[in-house]
Amino acid sequence: MGRGDLTNAEWVRLEPHLPASGRRGGRWSDHRRVINGILFRVRTGIPWRDLPERFGSWKTVYERHRRWSADGTWDRILRAVQADADLAGRFDWSMVSVDSTSCRAHQHAAGARKKKPRVPKKRTTPRHHRPDEGLGRSRGGLTCKIHLAGGGGCRPMAFLLTPGQWGDAPQMIEVLERIRVPRPQGGHPRTRPDRVGGDKAYSSRRNRRYLRRRQIKHTIPEPKDQRANRKRRGSKGGRPTGFDSEIYKRRNEVERTINRLKNSRAVATRYDKRAYVFHGTVTVAAIRLWLRP
Repeated sequence: MGRGDLTNAEWVRLEPHLPASGRRGGRWSDHRRVINGILFRVRTGIPWRDLPERFGSWKTVYERHRRWSADGTWDRILRAVQADADLAGRFDWSMVSVDSTSCRAHQHAAGARKKKPRVPKKRTTPRHHRPDEGLGRSRGGLTCKIHLAGGGGCRPMAFLLTPGQWGDAPQMIEVLERIRVPRPQGGHPRTRPDRVGGDKAYSSRRNRRYLRRRQIKHTIPEPKDQRANRKRRGSKGGRPTGFDSEIYKRRNEVERTINRLKNSRAVATRYDKRAYVFHGTVTVAAIRLWLRP
């Protein structure tokens, strides 16, 4: 077992959720070696062609990552691993915090074909495909932004990719609606945390109204300009927003989650041209965080 490879305990938790192997033509043979190759590339950020020979053909490793990113296999594995953690009592629903981080795009991430991609062997568009490929221009060049919802234990619960210049507040609702943890013992998947935390960037009437409608408590500070505008309107401005500074200290959990994700060099710097492939890369890094004790 090489450095960064799946341990035996991690493999035991991951193996039941993988697609069936040994199909006609030998497809999906030797899952563990190929997944270790994918993890090696996500951790180091090296080009796919430079993968060590111990992982087999680089093209096999890359194609499996691309296929599983396109058809949603990585997403299903992440939800299954989260469901196992929830069943074992390792899922903290007491507070979920939202935040975002910018990822600088390497020059190799630019230049994707304008033609819409297709799922291999199918006539459908890959999941999480974006016409803009999730790339935006800023002073630093091409950037991509990851909007993340993280819970206790510094593990990602859901995320969304957008171009780097997009704002944070308009994406909060979509990120929270992507939280969907199945319940293996039966029942609807759980989608609602007990409390949501965020910084001043997420303070908007739209976001607070959404959280109240779903009966989710929130700890989001109100900026000075919004507070002054509310007071100026008098009774029409509504009641003051509640804020607990002690609970707000837990917002650092999502920042630490982002730091752990960015320990993977292929996440900290985007090398993938297609948005759906980069989404799969971030998902693989998230799965690894959930597999660790």
